[in-house]
Amino acid sequence: MTPIALALATAFTLQTARSEQIEDSVALPAQVPGQVRMDADHVDGQLDTLLKARGNVVTHKDDQTVLSEWLDYYRESSRLKAGDAFRIIKPNEQVDGRLLDYYLDSHTGSAQSPVFRSRQKGATLRGKGDHLEFNGPDQYRIRRSEATTCEPGDESWYLKSSTLDLDYVSNVGVARNATLFFQGVPIGYTPWIDFPLNNGRKTGFLIPTLKTTNNGTELTVPYYFNLAPNYDLTLTPHTNTKHGIGMGAEFRYLQPGYSGTLFTDQLPKDAVTKQHRYVWSGQHIQRLSPQLTFGYDATKVSDDDYFRDFGDRQAIAANVNLLREAWVNYAMSWTGGSANAQARMQRYQTLQDPLSPVTPPYARLPQLTFTAYQTLPQGFSANLTSELTQFSHPTQQEGTRLIAYPSVTWNFARTWGFLRPKLGVNYTNYDLAAYQGAASRNATRTLPVFTVDSGLYFDRDTRLLGSDYTQTLEPRLYYVNIPTKAQSQLPNFDSSENDIGFAQLFTENRFSGGDRINGANQVSAALTSSLINQDTGLETLRVAVGQRFYFRNDDISLSGAETQRKKNGSDILASIGGSLTRSLRLDSSYQYNNDLGKTQRYDMGVIYQPKQGKTLSVRYRYGRDEQVSATRRDYLRQLDIAVQWPLTKNVYALARNNYSLRDRKNLEQLAGVEYNQGCWSVRLVGQRYVTNLVTTRTAYFIQLELKGIGGLGSNPIDTLRLAIPGYSQTRSVEP
Repeated sequence: MTPIALALATAFTLQTARSEQIEDSVALPAQVPGQVRMDADHVDGQLDTLLKARGNVVTHKDDQTVLSEWLDYYRESSRLKAGDAFRIIKPNEQVDGRLLDYYLDSHTGSAQSPVFRSRQKGATLRGKGDHLEFNGPDQYRIRRSEATTCEPGDESWYLKSSTLDLDYVSNVGVARNATLFFQGVPIGYTPWIDFPLNNGRKTGFLIPTLKTTNNGTELTVPYYFNLAPNYDLTLTPHTNTKHGIGMGAEFRYLQPGYSGTLFTDQLPKDAVTKQHRYVWSGQHIQRLSPQLTFGYDATKVSDDDYFRDFGDRQAIAANVNLLREAWVNYAMSWTGGSANAQARMQRYQTLQDPLSPVTPPYARLPQLTFTAYQTLPQGFSANLTSELTQFSHPTQQEGTRLIAYPSVTWNFARTWGFLRPKLGVNYTNYDLAAYQGAASRNATRTLPVFTVDSGLYFDRDTRLLGSDYTQTLEPRLYYVNIPTKAQSQLPNFDSSENDIGFAQLFTENRFSGGDRINGANQVSAALTSSLINQDTGLETLRVAVGQRFYFRNDDISLSGAETQRKKNGSDILASIGGSLTRSLRLDSSYQYNNDLGKTQRYDMGVIYQPKQGKTLSVRYRYGRDEQVSATRRDYLRQLDIAVQWPLTKNVYALARNNYSLRDRKNLEQLAGVEYNQGCWSVRLVGQRYVTNLVTTRTAYFIQLELKGIGGLGSNPIDTLRLAIPGYSQTRSVEP
């Protein structure tokens, strides 16, 4: 039988050459791989040489289907010519046009007036041109083309180029003499650009960004090197109208046994300070064996003002003490037990604000820690926490501290409650260097620690307002007994006093670090109750109240001196929260100062979010004695309102105002608008915030985001997510 077989199939009426969607392959009878099948209103010619088909022609070979008004097929070369309109369909690809000259075996040929469309791993590309060349399986060149990722009928933006190469084998597209049009207006030109066709990584230029603040307008043009599947490099040249020209670089690597990042940004000569300004940062973690790991994390900047000049609000707030540390960790486990040993070198670079200076933290050079856990019969377990640290500081007392804290715990747990008594001994030894004329000395502290943690669980079914709920009730008692011992002769390397809160109620020591241990003969009591909707699983309401009660009044202050409490109880804590409805969430906390008989602090927030893109957040904060700056405590009253809300189907308003009622001053203001058309969106955002006691910074963001390409301009997304609780990008919002 000849390789060409005639078969009947459903007649196909060819539509206009402009494609609206990628067709499924036309259904034809099963065939032998490599065999050509054809259906038409009329077929004549010689089967071994030339076959002419006219009227509703459907030609099929393997995964290729050609639809046309007429077609000439040359069997010997597997060549076909088709017109006056044609459509060629391949998996995830489709080309329409006027005339087609195509070789079925080699997937090569040409087409006139092509209209093309492809879908590859979530990336859609369509367009048109004057001439198309088929250069092999899944390889095309379109001359004088216009291409876009918008849906058919939407020409909001397109890339017009003299030639466009689409290689779906390597998933790379290349455009030459390319002009980007938006709303019919050219907004950018490049003589050459390449881009990935499947949303994958590819070497080439990334989208430039433009950022404007009162520290200048900065343009960045990043270039990405896809060096290998497991490591890459991004170079980011940038120019700032106020500070000058600089270069950033980020190298990322990932291996089965290790991973990390190296980053730097260099400004050889700041136009303002006339100094070399820079940042270096590196993170690395590596598993040397199943038990042994190693890592480092280090950041260094050229000067105290680096982040105030070049960072955003989050960078300014987060980067006061820049960490530099390296560590080695060894972990082991056995039946019923485990142990962990770590050696660490740690120091900081402290960035000072002249208006709010801070004391740099101690360096740990080195710190050795060892912890171990072992289960014992009858529900008992043994624990050991130990540490040996050399503390170093340019202006403060230096020395070595040894801590050993063994303990034994009995754990009794049932579905209805638990009981966990613990007995331990905290031993601390100091070897202190000479300081301020005093000779070197040795000091020790030994304190027994006894705690009992206990709780009960109750629940019942109930019905409220026509809905079924599970109501829980969880009382908890936590007892601590530690002798009071003066510690004013001991240095304070790393201790600070924690604010009281629900979590802190159930800890044995209200101080962090290892230099201060409070005296205690006390019990913390708390009661928590929840309402859980049985249909939705949502915690509709959660109420908690707690307080610590003292059986003696002597205690230790942060200085180490003995003090006397004025009352027999701590501040009273309360909280109320929950998902009142699917759209409305409430969280609030309250602290009553038992010594003063007044409110110490409270915080109440409400978030209303009926759907993505609609969110309103209101929060009020009050504090009687809060850390308002690095060196000053004062009372605090703040009102924080944030909103993202649609004004129309496509237009969203964005706003936030964090206002200090005490100072009658705006701490942060943000206002903007976001328009989403589907194929493109634009964001206009302005932000103003305080950087220290007397200065503020203003930033402006203008971003045009094109579907399938990315954003042009300055990106405000991270800023919006931090400023507006529940913020959603409009492209992810369902209409």
